[in-house]
Amino acid sequence: MPHLIETPVPFPQEGIRIDEFVGRISTGENRVSIGRLSSRQGWSEPAQRPDFDEYTVVLAGALHIRSLDSGETTVVRAGQAVLVSKGEKIQYSTPEADGADYIAVCLPAFASELAHRDPE
Repeated sequence: MPHLIETPVPFPQEGIRIDEFVGRISTGENRVSIGRLSSRQGWSEPAQRPDFDEYTVVLAGALHIRSLDSGETTVVRAGQAVLVSKGEKIQYSTPEADGADYIAVCLPAFASELAHRDPE
């Protein structure tokens, strides 16, 4: 029988809102996390080198992903998706006027200790 997930667990933070539908906090799932994120213009998070693969589908706006390993920035716009492989040092930001609204899927599930974020 299908298991309905009626509402996500919200994680509002400075400049971004995260709603986790599936994951360690919302459902106790550690194999995968699925969340919807909305970030405003000017948001960025500290660089990180995660121990998980992250698939991202941008629904609106544009998400910028800077690889600190290569020095290149990938811009993912509405209707596009991207895979960031575990072990790559990256930094997410939304510098454009509309910010971004996107779905993130992490394998294994996101956990702060797996993100290995730089100090702010």
